[in-house]
This record gives sequence, C-alpha cells and structure tokens, in this order.
Amino acid sequence: MMSNNHCGTSRIAGCQFTLYPMSDHFVDIILSALEEVDTSKVWKETDDVSTCIRGKMVHIFDVTKAIFLHAAKTGEHVAMSGTFSIGCPGDTEADAYMDETDTPLNEEKSLSITQQAGCKFALYPMGREDYMDAIYEQIDLSKHRNVHVSSTHYATRLDGDVHDIFQALQQSFESVQEKVSHVTMTFSISANSPSNQS
Repeated sequence: MMSNNHCGTSRIAGCQFTLYPMSDHFVDIILSALEEVDTSKVWKETDDVSTCIRGKMVHIFDVTKAIFLHAAKTGEHVAMSGTFSIGCPGDTEADAYMDETDTPLNEEKSLSITQQAGCKFALYPMGREDYMDAIYEQIDLSKHRNVHVSSTHYATRLDGDVHDIFQALQQSFESVQEKVSHVTMTFSISANSPSNQS
C-alpha cells in the first residue's frame, strides 16, 4: 500500500485500454498492431473487453502509443479509450517488470509514423481537496507542448500529432503523480475520422 509521501516514477503504473478500428478488417488491424509492438517490458493481459498493461511508466506510455499508431497507420478510422493509473493501494502485480531498463522499445519504430489525431483526457488526483488546481496547472502546461488545447465538457481536448499528444498526456500524468500518491487519467483518442474530412 502506498502512502501519500511515497510518490514518484518508481511505482507501478498501468493502463487499461480498448482499441476500436472502424473497419470490416478490425480483427486483422488489432492483431497486426499487437504483433508489431514489443511488449516484453510490460506485464500484459488481454480479454474480450480490454487489454491491461503494467510496469514502469515510460514503458506503459510507449506501448500504448505504439499500439495506437500501428493501428492508425492503416488509414482506417481508429479510436482508443482507456485509463492510466498509478499508486492504486495494493497494486503490486507486475513487480518484476520494475527491474527493466528505462529505454523504450518501440520509440524508434514509432517515430517513423506521422499521424494526426484528436484526444480528450481527464485527470483525477485522488484524495486531494485542491484537485482542480492540479488539473488546471496541467491544462496550462499542455498549451506549450505542440498541441492545440481546447476545453470540452468533463475533459480537455488535445489536437495534433499523436507523438505530441502522448507526450502531453505523459508529462501531465507524471507531474501530478509526483505530488499525489494515487492518480488516474482517462483518455479517448481518434484518428482518420471521416468527420474531419471535408
């Protein structure tokens, strides 16, 4: 169990997500994306609803971004929704993966993929009465991360390149979890939507 003064990037992080390819070939797109992404530095479990990955924060964001990019590069409309979490009391499964080095395995391959997307996210610092201050601070920081930031009901919207979007998500998440023992962040990201075509 984590205490409020035990914060930082050395704790187990995780993400539970679902990938939604809007295509008749959705099975092939999902399986191909999972096959192209190296998940050897994270604990992973997939069922009929979602995929859960756990380990060091750097690898959680690396794998999640890579899976989305490899699915979106098909040109099909692809969406992903999920929740990042760190500091959940009693969350010890995947301890062995905390011994992995910090070098992300998918970054070099992912960098070759350029993809525009839209994303909505919401931060939830648990157990803090001043949680809105922490959220507003991160929204302000997002404006300096090569993404277009706009407000929407119950979330903040980011538009730009997928690499910049995930960098903004990760930096916001990291900043809050350094001060708060338990943080979750929900997100929904979409690429190649026909709604954006004129």
